[in-house]
Amino acid sequence: MEQGKHGVVVAKFMPPQNPVEQLQLKFKDLEHGFKSWLSKQSLAVEAAVVTATSAAQGAAIGAFMGTLTNDVSSSLHTPPEASLNPQAMASFKQAQALSGGPLVQARNFAVMTGVNAGISCVMKRLRGKEDVQSSMVAAFGSGAMFSLVSGVGGPNQAANAVTSGLFFALVQGGIFQLGQKFSQPPAEDTHYSRTRAMLNNLGLQNYEKNFKRGLLTDGTLPLLTDSALRDVKVPPGPRLLILDHIQRDPELKARR
Repeated sequence: MEQGKHGVVVAKFMPPQNPVEQLQLKFKDLEHGFKSWLSKQSLAVEAAVVTATSAAQGAAIGAFMGTLTNDVSSSLHTPPEASLNPQAMASFKQAQALSGGPLVQARNFAVMTGVNAGISCVMKRLRGKEDVQSSMVAAFGSGAMFSLVSGVGGPNQAANAVTSGLFFALVQGGIFQLGQKFSQPPAEDTHYSRTRAMLNNLGLQNYEKNFKRGLLTDGTLPLLTDSALRDVKVPPGPRLLILDHIQRDPELKARR
């Protein structure tokens, strides 16, 4: 009975779980389960599901964007001279495609995102990796389909679809390369690997910049002297620790 009361008291003092965190955890579990299930399906099923879900997301984004540009679209009236000038008509249709209402933008975004995701899924399965080539192929397909669906280009839709696809591919390829560049950790400087390890072991990692400033690389470790460390502004205490470490290291000592 006492244990039951104690449990009730503990439960009363336990802070309630955050409902937002609970929803986030449930969403992550569902997402993980969905991805795990999807990875076990055939290529056709995975591509179809990925295309459909991405198209639905794109449609939602496009509908929202369309509500913002609806006023602009309604103000675009076809000028009489545009019907006599194919280039002007093509430009006008392009403006309409980019500033259409919610339904138009939902369709356009659904096509772009759906085709892009579907092609990316197929390329990843076939190539076993995500790289700039796969990204550019997916972007070319989405750009070409967007051009065809939106009706941009007038009588030269085929040529314009190729042009739009190439433009999308170049843009997404550049974005992919920039993302790869900034997401990768900086390459380790091999000239200071042994020096960095020594300083970390001694708890003197803050002085690594001093070594680099004085070009004291791994090759100069056996040659280090008190005056050399003083020249790169390493204080007396750390200098003694570094020189003592070099003196005790059999490999460095043999190279002195």
